[in-house]
Amino acid sequence: MCRSIKTLRPPVLAEEATEDEIRAAALQYVRKVSGFRAPAAHNQEVFDRAVEAVADATAELLADLEIRGGAGARRAS
Repeated sequence: MCRSIKTLRPPVLAEEATEDEIRAAALQYVRKVSGFRAPAAHNQEVFDRAVEAVADATAELLADLEIRGGAGARRAS
């Protein structure tokens, strides 16, 4: 879907995803789904809320994923 959104979980990402990486992925997702790179002023608030909601859901997903197998197996958080 969005080629600029990268995988944010270990072992693909060596370290835990940062808040900035999670927000950047959320922004790219909302841009793709909405079809707007930058929303008009009258849509800015709803656009920003969507980015925050996606970022929160992404952070929760990454925190709850259990990564199994391999030497670096651990719970993602």
